[in-house]
Order: sequence, then C-alpha cells, then structure tokens
Amino acid sequence: MNSWRERLAGWIAGREATEPMLDKAAEPVFAQAGDKQVPLSTITRDSSSWADLVEGIGKLPAPTERTALSVSAIHACVNLIAGAVSALPVNIYRVDAENGERDRIHNDALHWVFNEQMTPRWAAASGWEFMVQSLLLHGDGFAIINRKPGGGIDGLTPIHPQRVTVAVWPDGSRLVYAVSPEIPGQTKGDFQVVDQDDMLHVPGFGFNGIRGLSPLRYALRLTGASAIAAQEFSANFFANSARPDYAISTDKNLNEQQKQDLRDEIDRLHQGMANSHRPMLLQGGLQFKAITMSMKDLEIIAQRQFQTEEIARIYGVPPFMIGHNEKTTSWGSGVEAMAIGFVRFTLRQHLVKFETEINRKLFRTASRVAEFDTSDLERADMKSLFESLRIAVGRAGEPQIMSQNEARQVLRLKRHQNGNNLGVNPGKSPAQPQEPA
Repeated sequence: MNSWRERLAGWIAGREATEPMLDKAAEPVFAQAGDKQVPLSTITRDSSSWADLVEGIGKLPAPTERTALSVSAIHACVNLIAGAVSALPVNIYRVDAENGERDRIHNDALHWVFNEQMTPRWAAASGWEFMVQSLLLHGDGFAIINRKPGGGIDGLTPIHPQRVTVAVWPDGSRLVYAVSPEIPGQTKGDFQVVDQDDMLHVPGFGFNGIRGLSPLRYALRLTGASAIAAQEFSANFFANSARPDYAISTDKNLNEQQKQDLRDEIDRLHQGMANSHRPMLLQGGLQFKAITMSMKDLEIIAQRQFQTEEIARIYGVPPFMIGHNEKTTSWGSGVEAMAIGFVRFTLRQHLVKFETEINRKLFRTASRVAEFDTSDLERADMKSLFESLRIAVGRAGEPQIMSQNEARQVLRLKRHQNGNNLGVNPGKSPAQPQEPA
C-alpha cells in the first residue's frame, strides 16, 4: 500500500494511484509541445514548454523566465532587488513579553542559517537571492524547512516555484505542497509532500490563499513580450548588417525557374556576415529597391526606452538605479532621497513578507523574532551619519538617547570599557554635588 503522503501526492498531481500500477515503474506521459515531445511532469507553468502550449498575446509569445531575463531592464530590476535583499544581514532578537523590549541574540543557531549557510548546497546570500528572484518572476518564493528529529531547524532548501504544486487541505484549513524532483521526467516516487509548517512560502502581490500572481503571466505578459520582440527585432536588424529588406525588380517576365536561380545566386554570394557588404552586381534590367523602414522611422529606440521605464514601474525601481538616466541626474540629494524611498517602498514590502513567514514558521511565538537590517541602505553619507550619532550620544549638553558603545556598534567598532554610561554627556564632566553651606 502507498503511504498517505504518496496517495496525497498523487491526488495533488491529479494522477490515479491504482493498486495494479504500484508494482511496476510508471511510464512517463508525453505531450506534443511545438515540434518536440515533452514529459508532462516537465510542463509547469511559466516554463518554456508551457509557453509553447499556451497562446501569447496576438503574435507575441508568452514570456518565460529564460526569455524575460534576456531583457536587460527585467534582468537589472530582478538583480537589483534580489541582490539588495541577499546583502542584508538578518538579526534575531529576544522580545520581553512584558514591556516589548528587544535584545539582539548573537549566538542563536539560526543566525548561521540566515546569514552564512542555509544548507551545504546553498550559501545564505544565494538562497535569499534565489527566493526573491522566484518571487519577482513567478509570484512565489519557496524553501523547505529541514527539521532535525528533535524538532530543531537544520537548514532551509530553496525550491524553484515550477517544482511546487500547492493544494488546500480537504477541510480548507491548511495548505499542502507537492514538490517534484530536480531531474525532470521522473515519475516513480517523484513527489515529496510537504506540510505548510515545513515550507517557507513567501507570496507576491495578489496572493489568493494559495499562490501569488505571477508577473510573467500578468504584469510582464504584454510589456515583457513586446520588449522581447523589440530586442529580437533589433538583434536581427544588426545581424543583417543594418541592411533593410529589399526587392529586385525587372521589366522582363521571369519564369519560376529563373526566379529561383536568381534567389539562389544572391544567397550564395551575399548570405552571411562575411559577405554582407559585397556589392551586388545587377544586369539585364534588374533594379534594387529597399522596402523596409529604418530603425529611426520605426522608433525602436524610443520604444525600448519606454519599455525600460514601464518595467521599472512594474517592479517599483527608480529608473536611474538600472542605468536609465534620461530624465534624471545620477547625483545629488534628489537621487539620494529616491534611493531611500526604494528601500522603504519597494524592498520593505518584500522584507515584511519574508519576516512574517520566518517568524510564524520557525519561531512560532513572539519571544524571538527575525528582522532584516536595512540600516546600511537607509544611511546617507558618512558626514550625515556621524552628525546624527553625535546628536544621539549628546552633543553640547543635549540629552543622550544612545550610549557611546551603542553608537560604536552602529559603526561596527569594538565596545569601549567606559562607553556604557547613558545619561552622562560625553562632552561634559558629571555635575559634582555641592558642599552643604
């Protein structure tokens, strides 16, 4: 008999788990995808095979992860956000249940998982980057929580969204996940069933209780597809040595064999980059006529600039941060404010989802919480940083709100033996008690 997990995996995958089939290896089922046969287990949403089967918009093919990342603006936005999140340290705090005060924990076992190594295969930075990339392209980020026999956390294993099928428990109270193997095409024992308590599931915008909306299928469906088409057109245009399409005309009547001979001769002498600039010798009344508009007439450059702004808008990225400086300067306080706004209004919405999922799945109580530290990204220049710290530790007789050691910790400096005094202005000597008269 199959275990309940195997039966549940079959139910999630929509397969029939009949008893006679259990004694022999299941044969993979193939489907026709374009001009090739693809195992059904490899046809997952947003994959290249999925794009072959699902109709795009008009003549534009639906974008996939591979084709979308070939567009420089999409690649830059995803790389910027995912890279920024992966560079942030994850701090763990102990929370006092009575007054809500928090103390940072430096020796927690999960600190290594969050900041150094998720598993032997995954460095922590690479794992966070992969999950954010999955979120930005497919609408969900997944990682299996590896638990020890005693219940402790052994690590996190990031999973590609195309490998995950999400289903609702029959009573509607919980989610359950079927994870397909890393090697496509396996059909025997291929699904791993994971309960929601053992899966970090960070959804993107539009979460409906099961999955988030995939940007590849929604926000990027038209913009991304048109950007891919414009990019391919430009590549083909320049691969053809920027030569327009042309027609050869004559006043004479040519039979089909003569037409074919003329085409073959032109291909033989002028096909390929090496022959692209060879002059064409026309005789017998043949005339050359260009029939394609130029890149300028087609406004390809303007179209691609607009698409860059459109893609930056979809991801909430200031255009200057992905190298689009047409309408903004790369320097100055305005750009600095936009960079801080990027942290607050773009990164923060993703970080909050990661933090809440981590805290409810890994800690389960409010006594410990994890938090991404964005202070490095939100800091201004060093002069402003030092000025704010001087004010915080008490400048020119002003009241202190930080001790010197707390300020030194912000700068990642070693603690000073006399730096814990709070309430004593470092620039003044403590007031001496007056002698009684």
